[in-house]
This record gives sequence, structure tokens and C-alpha cells, in this order.
Amino acid sequence: MNTLMKTTASALAILFALPACGQQAPAPAPAATTAAATQDADPALWVVKDEDTTIYLFGTVHVLKPGLSWFDEAVKTAFDGSKELVLEMVEPDAATMQQIVMGKAMLAPTATPTSQQLPEAKRAAYLKAATEMGMPQAAADRLKPWFAAVTLSFGPIIKAGYNPEQGPEKVLTAAAKSAGKTVSGLETAEQQLGYFDGLSEGAQVQFLTSTLDELPKGVQMLDTMVVDWSKGDPDALARTMNEGMKDSPEVAKTILFDRNARWATWINERMKQPGTVFMAVGAGHLAGEQSVLTKLGDYKLKAVRVSY
Repeated sequence: MNTLMKTTASALAILFALPACGQQAPAPAPAATTAAATQDADPALWVVKDEDTTIYLFGTVHVLKPGLSWFDEAVKTAFDGSKELVLEMVEPDAATMQQIVMGKAMLAPTATPTSQQLPEAKRAAYLKAATEMGMPQAAADRLKPWFAAVTLSFGPIIKAGYNPEQGPEKVLTAAAKSAGKTVSGLETAEQQLGYFDGLSEGAQVQFLTSTLDELPKGVQMLDTMVVDWSKGDPDALARTMNEGMKDSPEVAKTILFDRNARWATWINERMKQPGTVFMAVGAGHLAGEQSVLTKLGDYKLKAVRVSY
């Protein structure tokens, strides 16, 4: 895999691992006048259980295009049989999220402008990409590099028809509330944004630089990853993600591996209480050598793939 594809995979891996961080993405592309046929999708589903506790583990894609039929068959059966929905986070109201974002995503007034933190050869590309998203240079230069990278990553995929409103988290939350299920989060929005904000300055600038390089290939790569997700092929998804993350060890540790370990600990503790739980987290957390599924082995727990 060449360098461009590695950086593409790295940026998109983060989209599979962490929700949209509350940034204001461009409006989705208008729906076609003729509705597209619904496509069957069978994403991977696992279960961890003992005598009185059952925890389903479902990997999500935080943005999807309309027309994928995934909330059916074994996924729907597992969800319907669960009393509790556990997500990465329960999204706060818009005003609260905006306040959190403003507190973590913006540079201090005396900080070096974002474009000037980049290598000189990348500055024009950054400002051009920001302008194409309708962002004035003055605004672009006040974004912390990590937030600029995430924002630019989302621009092309939203224009291509991907929509956070179609993501499983939104669908599952609505269904859980309708059914009177308990909905809780493994983390808070402030914690999730804090993972990015806590990256070193060098890692943030590298992330933004890589994002600028991979923008032309981003939609194509996400399309491939969604196909792998739809086919229930976590191994293919892991290969793409792990290859991309090799060039971003600090990002991989912070956004994926450390969180996977914490969530495996959460599952181990939750297994001590009776009940049935449907746990939905980014698909990237359930794939690869340091996934949540692998970390469960530290507690002598095993997740079994649900066949359907």
C-alpha cells in the first residue's frame, strides 16, 4: 500500500473509531429523485455471555449513505432482546456540544495560526481546502490542527452522500428510546474530544498534513471500508485500518488501543451484573490485534461471532 493510501486509511480509521466530534459538517447531498434500491447489509455481531449476563457487541460506521438494510435479522433480534443500549457516548444537546467544541477545538488568540504550523508546502492546500468548504481563512487559522483534520475529512464524504443521521448510533438511539430501553455511554463528549486535544502538537500537525494528502482518495477508501463492514468482514477492515495506523502510532494508541483496553475492562465488570446489553461501538474497535475482542482475553472472556 503506498503512502497516500496509508494516510487515507489512517484518517478513515479514525472515522470508524470515533464519532463526528460535533463539528458542523456540510449539508448532505440532496436525495436523488428516484429512490435507490435497498441493499442488504450483514455487519458482524458478537456475543459474550455467562449464566445470567449477555452482552452483544456490534461494530458501527458513524456515517452511512441511505439505502443500507442493516437493522434487521440477527442484529434486530439481539437489540430487541436487550434491556440496555450502550454507545461510545450519549450525544448531548446541540448547545452543550457546541460549548464543548469551542472549549477544546479552537486555538488560543496568541497561538500560531494553523496554516503557519504546517510545512510550507502544505499551507496553500490547507487554505484552499478550507475555502472550498466555505470556511474563511481567518476561521481556518483558528482551528486546532486535529479539529481542522477531522473537519476536512468529513467534507468530501458528506458531499458524497454519507450522512451522520444515517449512522447506526442515531438509529439505535431512536429505537431504544421508543422501546423504553436504558441508553448510556462509555465516555462523555468532553472525554472524546479530549483524546484528540491531548495529542502532542507534532501528532496533530502530522494528522492534518496526512489528511490534506489523502483528501482526493477519502471517499473511495471509505466506500471500500463500508463494503467490508456490510459483508461482515472484520479481517478485511482490520487490514486496511492497521496498515494506515502504522504511520500514526500516537493517534492509534490514543484513539484506538487505549480505549479498547478500557472498554474490555468495562465489559468484564458488566458481566458481574445480570441482564442483556446491546453494545454498539465503532467497527474499528472490534477489528485487529489490539481490538476489544482480543483484550477480552485478559479477563478470560471470549466473544463468539453470531451467525446469520
